[in-house]
Amino acid sequence: MTRSPARSAEQRKHDTLHRLEHDEDAWVATADGASGMPYLVPLSFLWNGSYLLFSTPAASPTGRNLAASGRARVGIGPTRDVVMVEGTVETVEPVELPEQDAELFAAKTGFDPRSLASPYLYFRIHPQRIQAWREANEIEGRELMRDGRWLPTE
Repeated sequence: MTRSPARSAEQRKHDTLHRLEHDEDAWVATADGASGMPYLVPLSFLWNGSYLLFSTPAASPTGRNLAASGRARVGIGPTRDVVMVEGTVETVEPVELPEQDAELFAAKTGFDPRSLASPYLYFRIHPQRIQAWREANEIEGRELMRDGRWLPTE
């Protein structure tokens, strides 16, 4: 198997932004604060250029964990072209979410939680750290964002 050469930091950032803008689904990892029990679910998302927007039932383990801990880890893409996002979480009641954001979320994901009977919450995940890599040759330099700021790509 021939491996591709490692991408430059600039190319990795470009590819990461493309994935954030065009992918629809991600794996969202949270943990229960009391027991530490991890929980992992696939959820659809919208990237607005600053944060990831998710929605899930308020009473679900993920909804409870996101609201309680204020932290999440998100995996986007296949294992050989992954973007890992660690971020802080802002819980948003549906009535507090701007209508435009709710419409964009529904259009991108094909899912509109506003139309469901069970109570859903929206969650804005503000990236604090972003990593991206394909193969072992991209492990070094995989960090693209630290402390909520993109790192220089040169």
